[in-house]
Amino acid sequence: MEQKVYVILIILVTIGTFLMMSRLYARFQYPFLVPVLTSTILIVVLLLVFDISYESYMTGGQWIDSFLGPAVVALAYPMYKQRQVIVSYMLPIITGVLAGLCTALGSGLFLARFLGIDRTIILSMVPKSLTAPVAIPVSSGIGGIPSMTVVFTMVAGFTGIILGPILLKSLRIRTSLGRGLAFGSASHALGTSKALEYGEETASMSSVSMSLSAILGSVLGPLFVWMFYM
Repeated sequence: MEQKVYVILIILVTIGTFLMMSRLYARFQYPFLVPVLTSTILIVVLLLVFDISYESYMTGGQWIDSFLGPAVVALAYPMYKQRQVIVSYMLPIITGVLAGLCTALGSGLFLARFLGIDRTIILSMVPKSLTAPVAIPVSSGIGGIPSMTVVFTMVAGFTGIILGPILLKSLRIRTSLGRGLAFGSASHALGTSKALEYGEETASMSSVSMSLSAILGSVLGPLFVWMFYM
């Protein structure tokens, strides 16, 4: 009975924290106040203050985590509604995704190698811009550490949703297609959640970009490593 109460409490605290941070973001709209980021930080602080282990937290957190898959699948609905737009711009979409994917894979690989970072860390960093369910097996297959890849994936996602709007504004990228491809290819699911703020069409483009990046990245990731780091 006590275990069930503890699990329910963890779930309520997590949801309550996210809702609170969402209201804060809705009021101030600063990029670094995005709910996913601030909620994560606040929950980590609470775990440290109350000396709660990650394993204990996940007894309740796993139930929220289990909704990640259905949430990603649900992104197919706006894609379906925008299917005519997707077909019309198929060539720019594929070209943009390939450009973003190659940049994401190559930048981490070459920069980390230039700085002399350990090989295992470099291999863990390569799939950072793929969505986590794909990045983890890719990392494992090329010799990286999956748990470390998750960290790099989150960093890539948070960096994209914080700096992305600033870069898009600076570069005067105002189209739904350009914004969506940028968020989806650079910051996967987190980027797609940010793209929703720009409208359904932008979110659809981001979802397409994220999906194509995951599919193509599972092939290009190992290929990049074989070509440039073997």
